[in-house]
Parts: sequence; C-alpha cells; structure tokens
Amino acid sequence: MSSSIIGIIGILVFLILIFMRMPIAFAMALTGFAGFAYLTTSATSFNMVVGELYGTFSSYNLSVIAMFVWMGFLAYYSGIGTRLYVFAYKMVGHQPGGLAIATQAACAVFGAICGSNTATAATMGAIALPEMKKYQYEDAMATASVAAGGVLGVLIPPSVIFIVYGMSTEQSIGRLFIAGILPGILLMLLYMLTIFILTRRNPDLGPAGPKANWQERLTALKGGLGEVLIIFAISMGGLFAGWFTPTEAGAVGAAGVLLVSLLGRSLNWEGFKKSLLDATKTTAMIMLLIAGAVIFGRFMAISRIPFELASWAGDLALPAAAIMAIILVIYFVLGCFIDALALVLLTIPIFYPIVVNNLGYDPIWFGVIIVLVVAMGVITPPVGMNVYIIKGVAPDVPLETIFKGIWPFLLAIVVCLAILIAFPSISTVLPNLMK
Repeated sequence: MSSSIIGIIGILVFLILIFMRMPIAFAMALTGFAGFAYLTTSATSFNMVVGELYGTFSSYNLSVIAMFVWMGFLAYYSGIGTRLYVFAYKMVGHQPGGLAIATQAACAVFGAICGSNTATAATMGAIALPEMKKYQYEDAMATASVAAGGVLGVLIPPSVIFIVYGMSTEQSIGRLFIAGILPGILLMLLYMLTIFILTRRNPDLGPAGPKANWQERLTALKGGLGEVLIIFAISMGGLFAGWFTPTEAGAVGAAGVLLVSLLGRSLNWEGFKKSLLDATKTTAMIMLLIAGAVIFGRFMAISRIPFELASWAGDLALPAAAIMAIILVIYFVLGCFIDALALVLLTIPIFYPIVVNNLGYDPIWFGVIIVLVVAMGVITPPVGMNVYIIKGVAPDVPLETIFKGIWPFLLAIVVCLAILIAFPSISTVLPNLMK
C-alpha cells in the first residue's frame, strides 16, 4: 500500500480510538507511533517519539502556557470574576437584557485574564445565572448568553489555542495575541447587539434590573479589580511594545495578580494551593496534547497526506475564497465532535500549508479565523463543552433549552467571521504595529 493510504487508515484508526473514549492525546500518540513504525521501522519510530517528547517538554516556549494558565486560576480563586461581573452589572444592568450584556463584558475581561473558554463559562455561569434567575430572565437567554460568552475566552488574549497555533506554525505568539484583541472586541459587541435586538423584540427575555448610581459603580472597581485591569494592560502593553516576551508577559501578569490578591487579602492559603494544583494539571494536559499531536503530525508528514491535499487544493479550478470556505466548513463540522485544542493540533499540519503556501493567506489572520471557527464547536451540539458546563451550573435547565438559546449567538459568530474575511486588516493592523 502507498504511504497516503496508510495515512488515511491512520486517521480512521485515530477517529475510532476517540469514539472508543480513549483520551485524545494518547490516541494521537499511539496512532502516530504505529503509523510511523509501519512506514519506517519500529526502532526509527521509537527514536522519533523520544526525540519529540524531549523536544516538546524541554521547550522554553511552553512555559508561556503555565504562566497564563496560573494567572487565570489566581484570578478565579481570588474572586476577581465575581467583582468583574458586579462592576459590569452596575454599569448596564438597568437596561432590558442588561444582565446578559454585562455578562458579555465580564466574560471578555475575565477571558482576557484566564485565556480559557471553559473556565470563563464556569466562573461567569456560577456568578451570573443566579442573578438572572432573580430578575426572571428566560432560561434560554440566561444560559445561552453565558455559554456563548465563554467563547470570548479563547479569542481575546492570552489564549491557549493561540499559543498552540503559534508553536505549531512557528508564528509569533505575541503577534497572535495582539491579533485577537480587535476580533474579540468585535465579537463581544455583536453578542451585545444580539441581546439588545432580542430583548427589544421581547422584553420578557431579559427584564431590566435596578439602576445603580455612579458612586456605586466606582465602588465596584475597588477590592483589587482596578489594579488587576492595570496589571493586564501592562502585561499586554509590554508585549505589544516589545518590552516582554510572551513568557515574560505571562510571568508579569501572574505575579501582579498574585500580589494584588495577597495585598487585598482576597486569596487565602487554600486558594493559593488550589491555583497551583489546577494550573499544573491543566498545563500537563495541554503539554501532553501537544506531544501527541507532534507525534501524529510526524506520521502525517511521512505519509505525505498534507502534501497530497495541498497539491489537490492547488489544482482545483476554484477561487481561493471558495477553497477557504470549504476548509472552514470542514473545521466547523469537526469542531462539533472534537475538542478545540485537539482539533487545531490535529489539522494544522494538513491545512496550514494549503492556506498559507498555496492560497497565499496571511498566517496571523488565518490563526484568528481558525480560533474563532473551532471555538464555535464549544457551543454547538453534540459536544458543546460550554453548554454542558452551564448545564452543570444550572441542572434544572434542560439541554434542549440551552441549545435553543445558542442559535442567535452562533449567527453572531458567523457575522463576525464574515466581517473578518471581508476586512482581514481588522486582525492584522495591530500586529503590524508591533516593534
């Protein structure tokens, strides 16, 4: 059999292992090792695995993951998420749908601190849903707005998926971080517009809450929230200005959040230990996924599937935009079944050469588009990780109700994608200004 046929068989075996509930990292590593051994020798495959594991786990670039992940957990255990929501609620909670709109603002800022869609959804869900229930928000609007808001956590920097994409494609992680800022703000505004339109058409979806005065609004910034926002601005601003590497920016952010939390006495010893433990577990999981993906990617490379696909795409009598649309549809469909991080790791070796080398698209822009498309998978059935997280926070709300409320927000993401494709400079203007 040809190497391409072996590659296709390997992909099918990988999918079977996933459906058999094998962890994705192990499924990729096992399939990659076996396929590489079949096409070469077992000794060569063992040497490849050892070399890739050592190269992955000893990489300095991976330390950026640990720093930003820890910063996120410090923010979580110190109660910063709660204070973010209270501040946003004081600002716009008096408008119809105001609590849901405030949730989007809080998700955007908390996502910028933690870089995780699941952590953002879980934190904001625990805070916002009881408040929305108190003011008699319809279940579909309340739960869907929080689940969709979690998507902002992977687009607004720092984002773990951006880190992995940058490492996989050898693109600047700092430039990718900065590239996600304007698209993230755009998506947040589109979410807010969606809520505004829905609640104007049917005010019962999100009744208005009480109006806060300016003294109450300014008071909500106390307790370390204002300081944390300044620290985040310094971290990202230093990255933009070229003062910090991504790892250093993460370290500055984590140290700053820790200092503010300790001075404000919002983080106890137990919370500190939990932040370290959770950050270690999450970082180890991500690193294992990366290692598995690298091994699988070596198998894909030797099977020549990426090259065959690139050649096939180049020979298609279709405009570049049409080929790009096909690739995005593939990403969307796969994202409904495969975890976003794993999907990026799995598909980048295949589609990146096609999009960048054959079609000539900007790699930074493509990174933003891919992160946004795969993020759709966290709120779409049947996997929809954020939906299941919200279901855990609100067990009395049926899954069908949450998914029913998701569709307007999915439409907002599609509109955001269309705008970014029509105006790619939205993603590239800030990275091009970096020193």
